[in-house]
Amino acid sequence: MKLPSLPGFDAQAFDKYLKNTGWLLMARVGSLFIKMLITAIAIPNYLGDAQTGILNYPLALISFFAAASALGTDSLVTRQLLLHPQQHHTILGSAFRLRLLAGLAAIPLIYLAYLLISHFAPEPPAAPLNYVTIVSFMCVAQSVNIIDCYFQSIAKGKYIMYVQVGANLLSALVKLTLILCKAPLDAFIWMLLGDAVLLSVGYLYVYRAQHHNPFHWKFDLTVAKNLLKHAWPLALSSVFVTLYMKIDQLMLDAFWGKASLGVYTTVVTLSEGWYFFPMALVAALFPALMHARRDDPARYQKRLQQLYELMVLISGSIALIITFAAPTIYQLLYSNRPEFHSGAPALAIHIWAGVFVFLGTASGQYLIAENLTRISFLRTAVGAVANILLNLWLLPRYGMNGAALATLLAYFISTFSILLIPKTRQHGFSMLKALILWNTLSTLARKSVKK
Repeated sequence: MKLPSLPGFDAQAFDKYLKNTGWLLMARVGSLFIKMLITAIAIPNYLGDAQTGILNYPLALISFFAAASALGTDSLVTRQLLLHPQQHHTILGSAFRLRLLAGLAAIPLIYLAYLLISHFAPEPPAAPLNYVTIVSFMCVAQSVNIIDCYFQSIAKGKYIMYVQVGANLLSALVKLTLILCKAPLDAFIWMLLGDAVLLSVGYLYVYRAQHHNPFHWKFDLTVAKNLLKHAWPLALSSVFVTLYMKIDQLMLDAFWGKASLGVYTTVVTLSEGWYFFPMALVAALFPALMHARRDDPARYQKRLQQLYELMVLISGSIALIITFAAPTIYQLLYSNRPEFHSGAPALAIHIWAGVFVFLGTASGQYLIAENLTRISFLRTAVGAVANILLNLWLLPRYGMNGAALATLLAYFISTFSILLIPKTRQHGFSMLKALILWNTLSTLARKSVKK
């Protein structure tokens, strides 16, 4: 079947990369549907608001350390594999060893962070320490996921689909069984770790099925140092991204308690479930952008601009629909749990943050391609600080709605903070043009004049 082309991408290249995107999107759509069905609907309806808050607290806390232990290596490893495919055993082996060591180091740091929060927070943490300890081993399990970079580098997104959809289907089946068997909260806590383990086992299985052996991976100190040299800004950037994605949940628990956290986690899940799309699309088109940058700078700029406008069109359409549908969504999904209905106004606000997430994800690839990873770090650091300050101001006054508004404003500040940097200012103007759909509206205006 002939696939439609996107302006800025020639038909042959777009056909190749959109097919790969299609596989990635199928994986994310499958994951999205399952996550919505089980995580955002079935489990909250079974556990109620307070226990849902307890269940999600360990994930909110550990996400900072999981992001740090990934070391920001994903895009860099993909780029290295594209440039040096013959060295894939050494590149993967070095990246895996680094991530494994970082994951092990994260566990005692998580324990220390929990003790500090317990001491200084207005209210004790929603979840007990043993729950947090169980989930903290996700940091170790995720080190195997570096295999994802290999399949991205060879444009074989279908294997990523097999792993993600398969792991999510199995996870959903187990969680549904737990609900039917009226299992206690402890079982769902163990399944948070189980999700990470299932994904890792899936990646190993598919990698072996392609006649590769992870035992052939080699650690090279020079390669590892090179990865760390270029990845540390991305690693810190990932921490700051996670900080302003999750800090609102921790602060909401501290100020308003676990029941409010339980309701707000449904808001975040329903809103952020759409974030799979820019990540999948940009990951699949990243090789095309890199090739255009090397061979045709004009085409490279055109592809970036078209990608930004596509991100705005998709995210804006989603946000507009969800804004008006939010009350109906909560009445339908939580008909037997009216305590969750208070999340509808927060969802109508939070969903608009996706516009800036979509743009930020796409522009992040530009910063990587131009080796401006330190600017990526500065941008997300600004967003994280802004989110903390905004939450301190808005959250005590307005609760969940304040947390959602703080997140929206923080994403806007983070995405467009590159306007303040001379080296990336023009690039920031390109995103502003995309935000107001300048090229699309100009094209429509020209066509109407011709008529």
